[in-house]
Amino acid sequence: MAWVSGVVIVAVFVLGLVRGQDFGDLFVSAVSLAVAAIPEGLPAVVAFTLAMGTGWMAKRGAIVKRLASVETLGSTSQICTDKTGTLTLNQMTARELLLAGRRFTVSGQGYSFEGRIRTTDGLPVPATMDDALTAMALCSDAVIRDGQVVGDPTEGALVVLAEKAGIDVVRLRQERPRRLEIPFDSVYKFMATFHDWTDVSGREVIRCFVKGAPDVLADRADGYLGGETILPFDQEARQRYDQANSALAGQGMRVLALGAEDFPADDFQAPEDPKELLDRVVLLALVGIVDPPRREARTAIAECRDAGIRVRMITGDHAITAGAIAGELGIPGQAITGAELDQIDDDALPGRLDEVGVVARVSPAHKIRIVRALQARGDVVAMTGDGVNDAPALRRADIGVAMGITGTEATKEASTMVLTDDNFATIVAAVREGRGIYDNIVKFVRFQVSTALGFVTTFLVSSLTGLAGGAPFTALQILFVNLVMDGPPAMSLGVDPVSPDAMSKPPRPTGEPILSRARLARILLTSAVMAAGTLAVLTWAPGPEAEPGQATVAGTMAFVTFVFFQVYNLLNVRHDTHSVFSRRTWENPSMFVAGAAVIVLLVLIVEMDALHGFFTTTNLTSSQWLLCAAVGSTILWAGELVKTALRARTRRRTRSRTMQPPPIGTH
Repeated sequence: MAWVSGVVIVAVFVLGLVRGQDFGDLFVSAVSLAVAAIPEGLPAVVAFTLAMGTGWMAKRGAIVKRLASVETLGSTSQICTDKTGTLTLNQMTARELLLAGRRFTVSGQGYSFEGRIRTTDGLPVPATMDDALTAMALCSDAVIRDGQVVGDPTEGALVVLAEKAGIDVVRLRQERPRRLEIPFDSVYKFMATFHDWTDVSGREVIRCFVKGAPDVLADRADGYLGGETILPFDQEARQRYDQANSALAGQGMRVLALGAEDFPADDFQAPEDPKELLDRVVLLALVGIVDPPRREARTAIAECRDAGIRVRMITGDHAITAGAIAGELGIPGQAITGAELDQIDDDALPGRLDEVGVVARVSPAHKIRIVRALQARGDVVAMTGDGVNDAPALRRADIGVAMGITGTEATKEASTMVLTDDNFATIVAAVREGRGIYDNIVKFVRFQVSTALGFVTTFLVSSLTGLAGGAPFTALQILFVNLVMDGPPAMSLGVDPVSPDAMSKPPRPTGEPILSRARLARILLTSAVMAAGTLAVLTWAPGPEAEPGQATVAGTMAFVTFVFFQVYNLLNVRHDTHSVFSRRTWENPSMFVAGAAVIVLLVLIVEMDALHGFFTTTNLTSSQWLLCAAVGSTILWAGELVKTALRARTRRRTRSRTMQPPPIGTH
């Protein structure tokens, strides 16, 4: 564009000198044309559009930390999301308890203490349940205040369950302070606390209560509580345990195991790594916790599917639990574990991930590996996280999404975007807005480049033919079109509402230029219509010739026609295929206000005698105004022909896809 404009400007200047035009007038016109040909308003409009978009996202709960990331959001092709709190409500409620081969149900909802533990076999609740309930109370940090959890929601569900059974958790924690603790970590997937205790024989011991992933505790177990006695945790017991775990997980429940292990108090010394102590754990119970999926998450996932965006659940939960929730939400694909992911080599992983919808029991290292594999095949990846260890994966992802409620400061610092509501639907809304922002930038580029090319083409033809002395517009007329039209009217394109079909097309390929071949072809067509219409008016408009620097009816009409072209082109560039006569045209009132303001200014410039000297214009009759408006509208009709052809092509493609026979073997 710059090279073409430069050549035209030099040609206009040289040809003007050859014709004997004044050097000063030529210089001013050349500079004005250079200003008009260069889209200097583009950075301002892009910044304005991005700023407006980030403001809208912040109101919806998505805080974008870098403006440039808004455009990247629109290219997102893969979303790797946590389950708990993002796809689900993160409102944990313990629903089932498996203890000594017996099943118990729990009533109540949320973090209210109202509810009770019921047996399913009609027998009384055993006293041995107290050990499991004590583990829930002491091996947790969560606190319940006024029906709200302070701390981890999963721990909150355990505390509520203990309270429902009659345990005063606050008092018990005061009476049994911790001597040592092993905090939960997503790598080893359990938490343990150590307390002074007295065993059933009256011996002073250090009792460790532990809670964590059922398979992890099972690997450290030596026995399980069966009625009043401790039974060996042999292969048969492990099989029953795994079946019970799978049954709860298959209902979409998060399953936690509770255990305990005693150590002699007199010579107890914690090693450098206290995890090494836990090798003879006695399993106490399994707890099934429900966390309802967000209703809006299913709709958002379906929207992603229509938009060509693959959603994948990345979670620390059991694969069966995660798979059940994924099925309920409409996430397709197999559920595999982090251990199974480790068995896939790096070369095969990008292709293998196409079959996977859930990766369970993951570590932070798994998240990084998944991001790298997807990026290696050209995907733009959004990854969510809330823990400290998630920060490297968020940095690696194209869009790192931190949780504003449950996320740590480390993840928020490493992220590109922070969700104030921890809601998956907010991510999808941000992607939708990112696509809309990119579309608005494209609209502005089409609008401004077509104006610049129309100017350049009009001047080039005038210079070559000598029409209007080689200078169809004066310097002030050029600046009026450039500054006024690139002001509020162009800005109004930046606040155009997101198109309803923004999420019905695949993600934009990475590296795709704003001016693709198709867009460039439409720009060339638009600028050609502008130049042809303006030159036609300049050639055939009535009125006597004038001396250089004096206004003519033809020159004024050419100027008015070109401005009308710009006003009509605002409507033309708003959508690639939607007709300007559709209801969507009226969705951006600011554009109509800006266009009307330009026309009012244009009328003042042409009809106010006081401004004639500045803009080299003269009065026009009503019929001349109508002619200019009619010629300017030809840009709409040309655009409508292109849009009609594009809509017809889309319908043909859709029809051909729907008429294709299904593959052999499908039903």
